[in-house]
Amino acid sequence: MTGSAEGGNATPGGPAALLADAAGRAVRAADGRAAGVYLPSGSPGVLRLAVLVGLPVRLYRPWWRLHADRRFPVSDAYRLGVTVMLPNTTESMRRYPQFAAALPYAVGTINVPVMGKSAPCGVLTVLVPPVCDVGELLTQKDRLAAIADELGVAMRRLDAAGVPLAWDDEPLCLRPPGTRPTAGGIGRFDWHPATDVVTVDDSARVLMRLTAGEQPCSADALVRAVAAEDADRLVELLQEAARGKQPSGPLHLRTAEGAPRLVELWCPQAAFPDPDQPVGGIVLDTGSVAGAAADQLPQGVFCLDRLGLIVYANQRAAELLAEPRARFLGQALWEGVPWLGQPACEDHLRAALLSPEPVHFRVRRPPPGERACETRDVEPYDGDWLSLSVHPGPDLLTCVIAPAPRGSRDPVAPEPAADAAADDVAARSLVHRPIALAIALTEATTARQVSAVVMQEVLPAFGGRRLAIYLLQERHLYLAWETGFPPGFLAPFEGVGLDARLPGVETLTTGRPLFFDSMRQLADTYPGIPLDAVEGARAFLPLIASGRPIGSCILGFDRPRSFSTEERTVLTALAGLVAHAMEKAQRYETEAALARGLQRALLPRRLPVHPRVETAGRYLPGTQGMDVGGDWYDVVEAGDGLALVIGDVQGHGVQAAATMGQLRSAVRAFALDDRPPDEVMSGTNHLLIDLDPGQFATCCYVRLDPVTGLAMVARAGHPPPLLRRPGGRTLVLDLPGGVVLGVDPLAQYPVSQLVMDPGAVLALYTDGLVERAGCDIDEGISALRTALAKAGATSGLPGGRSLLTVADRLTATARRASNRPDDIALLLAARRTATVG
Repeated sequence: MTGSAEGGNATPGGPAALLADAAGRAVRAADGRAAGVYLPSGSPGVLRLAVLVGLPVRLYRPWWRLHADRRFPVSDAYRLGVTVMLPNTTESMRRYPQFAAALPYAVGTINVPVMGKSAPCGVLTVLVPPVCDVGELLTQKDRLAAIADELGVAMRRLDAAGVPLAWDDEPLCLRPPGTRPTAGGIGRFDWHPATDVVTVDDSARVLMRLTAGEQPCSADALVRAVAAEDADRLVELLQEAARGKQPSGPLHLRTAEGAPRLVELWCPQAAFPDPDQPVGGIVLDTGSVAGAAADQLPQGVFCLDRLGLIVYANQRAAELLAEPRARFLGQALWEGVPWLGQPACEDHLRAALLSPEPVHFRVRRPPPGERACETRDVEPYDGDWLSLSVHPGPDLLTCVIAPAPRGSRDPVAPEPAADAAADDVAARSLVHRPIALAIALTEATTARQVSAVVMQEVLPAFGGRRLAIYLLQERHLYLAWETGFPPGFLAPFEGVGLDARLPGVETLTTGRPLFFDSMRQLADTYPGIPLDAVEGARAFLPLIASGRPIGSCILGFDRPRSFSTEERTVLTALAGLVAHAMEKAQRYETEAALARGLQRALLPRRLPVHPRVETAGRYLPGTQGMDVGGDWYDVVEAGDGLALVIGDVQGHGVQAAATMGQLRSAVRAFALDDRPPDEVMSGTNHLLIDLDPGQFATCCYVRLDPVTGLAMVARAGHPPPLLRRPGGRTLVLDLPGGVVLGVDPLAQYPVSQLVMDPGAVLALYTDGLVERAGCDIDEGISALRTALAKAGATSGLPGGRSLLTVADRLTATARRASNRPDDIALLLAARRTATVG
């Protein structure tokens, strides 16, 4: 299925029509600002935005494509099959820092999975006004859940009919329901003088009141439709335009009914008029957007609709934008005025579309030679910088543009490079460097990881080739990371005290960054300092966090260069981000030991020994973060049987481990009381909802009778167990289960039965053992099943391997992996073939 609004998918009941209808209804139901639907793509593990309502798709381009295993609200809703609600920016930053950094606006979000036959087949996501608490979104959540359920039913019907539920094209972009359409407000036309044929778009057809059978029409029909009172003048201007003479300005006309119309024309190239080239133009219903009085304002005024189309502009706006109105009216902003289609301007437009407050910024208008479309017919404007204010409205964004005061600078667009050495820097938007670095640093938890991020994000952005980071320990600086310097060059600086006269020391003690355009300048300032052979620039940046010195950062360049004011400001801000990340990394080192001790205390030190059942467990922490998480396993004596338990609390770190400890204690208490598996699940579910309404967990509980081998199983959103029969045949037990714990207080957890014969092995595991980026989880489960089948029999059979050896074999690959994004827990249980005394 591909996203073409005009294709067969847009027919009533077609996939695109269903998605568009669901997203439009979702905006209304949640009183939202925008809504979209994500579907799986043809690439495994990738979600694609299929439809977007209420925002120009260009402004949402960074989120067209998401990895299903990424820590992102939409991805979690899809992967876990649960609704993810973020009421405000604070909660977004707490739970999804990368998402909050990418959309730093006053907005909340509700993400509802769309269920397919047995798993989510998409996600309905809505951006809503922020609220104080998630409880205020419950009404919207229920409405959206009903829409998602209806969409799921329709999608399952399409799936049964053989329609593939995958999306690999650009998203459809739709206007929010109830907002004012541009059709009927502004339209575009072309007149071909050689044939006297006028072609119009749909909006112009509405304005001219033409039927489908009246298209194309003649110039006479165009004149009658829009210039009943001034027909001769419009005819004359059309003929002049055909000869290459550009009209001096817009025409304010009236139709036969007296309705006001504004018509602007543009002609073929005046130097080489070509009768085969059409005369282009626009026709505007001035009463639909703004009055003609706006042309008398000293400021420029133009309006955008919710999809980014320019639907009105006064004459002063055209002068300041250096584009004739006829060229950009009815076009998307970034197409009609290409030099405004830069990332920083798009950020400001997103803010105006998603939040109710006005947005103010300055932008540099490039000189004529640098513009995508140079115009000769507009009076040139002397100033380089313009001041823009964008005022949000329910239907339109009103933009006020004026010359910026002399001397003001807000580098939305970069100034020209000061010299040839900075040509690479000028091509990048400096204002985005702190945002990009902050996002990248969210995943860095050690000093080494922070340094690696700086090397990847900062050096390429500024053309640097060398990096050294020193950290302060007991009033001395020690090298934490270096790259690009000659071998051994930095050795003399290791462990220098804070009384040394060196730029890396003085930048820290004074808190002032130091910039040197060349090594010669550095040598003149610090006579006798060791220098390397490269005659390049240097920047020494203090690393200070919360008023406390952390260390120093040195950037080296291959060539001499100067640093503009904006570059110095951005580099200093980047150093502050690095300092805070280093401070966090230092705290991490001290907290990690405590966290690992907590993890060891919460997991069972030894499993119960039973004469008829052998058990073995393994736990591997994830390699990202503090090496602790929420996975656990346990074996509990329950009456005359054994309870086998495995679970996975959402997230990692101390909080997940603490929640895991509480759940483990609760499950043990229920098991010791020999409660049925469904009651154990329900009781634990209620406990988690009371402990932390925003937290959830998966769990699998097995009550095993060692004598008969009868096992009673209850699952809460957990991967299915595996059963290896005595002969070696291994099965995936796709048993029915309930939703994850912590979501629905009324959830039911069905109980299934199975029989373990003597010599059989039951394997319980968490998703970290079977999930891999870019691969379907079913593939991982199948691989684990194959590995268990090949692992050999248990110690209960002659010549068989011990269960501990089998557990080691099943986790060997994960144990050797340097990058484990998730924790791993494994619990094996085998019935012995004979009683062991």
